[in-house]
Amino acid sequence: MLEKRPFDTLGHANHGWLNARHHFSFGSYFDRDRMNWGALRVWNDDEIAAKSGFPTHPHQDMEIITYVRQGAITHRDSVGNEGRTEAGDVQVMSAGSGIQHSEFNLEDEETRLFQIWIIPRERGGEPRWDAREFPRGDRSGKLEVLASGYADDVAEGALEIRADARLYAATLQDGESVTYAAPEGQLAYAVPSKGTLLANDVTVDTRDGIAIGGNAPVTFTAQGETEIVLVETADNITMH
Repeated sequence: MLEKRPFDTLGHANHGWLNARHHFSFGSYFDRDRMNWGALRVWNDDEIAAKSGFPTHPHQDMEIITYVRQGAITHRDSVGNEGRTEAGDVQVMSAGSGIQHSEFNLEDEETRLFQIWIIPRERGGEPRWDAREFPRGDRSGKLEVLASGYADDVAEGALEIRADARLYAATLQDGESVTYAAPEGQLAYAVPSKGTLLANDVTVDTRDGIAIGGNAPVTFTAQGETEIVLVETADNITMH
């Protein structure tokens, strides 16, 4: 099952300094049919104006992944972490038992990013944050695991999260394809961060979402230069 969710149907909130699109219900946007996709709870497409950002605020019991599409974001939190994540790279935060953080665009240009929230497999735990560079050329023509809740992926260089989930990304040239099949008991959600692609025979434009259910293979074929970001998560919510 493939369900396309066009960009112009997403929730929208423009706060001046922040222009946000919501793939799932968030803030003042509510759609009972778009509450989550398995354990994937939030996928926000944020445009953050230069020299602005999210002031310090709390989180608890959520895995938060930030994929930077353009510019950079600077993180600070209540447990002493601080770092700057640039375009193409990823930061992760396990909110665990509770953490406060800020996210600011300190650059002279707009920052664009995907902020992705995944429900963890367990409540509590010590809060943590990490970030890593992922050169886009390293994932040319293939889906690379950038963040994962599985030890084998972390041993291979993926950022660690505390959820039954993976974050993938790939860069594709015109006509190039990659094929993905969700494991048993998993769902997937994909967004082209750049360009247009075919998901089997469904045209998916930049920043459209596509919800993938079932375990049948999906072939993504680039229509021009394309980048795709994909999250695979458990098909149900089982936080203990």
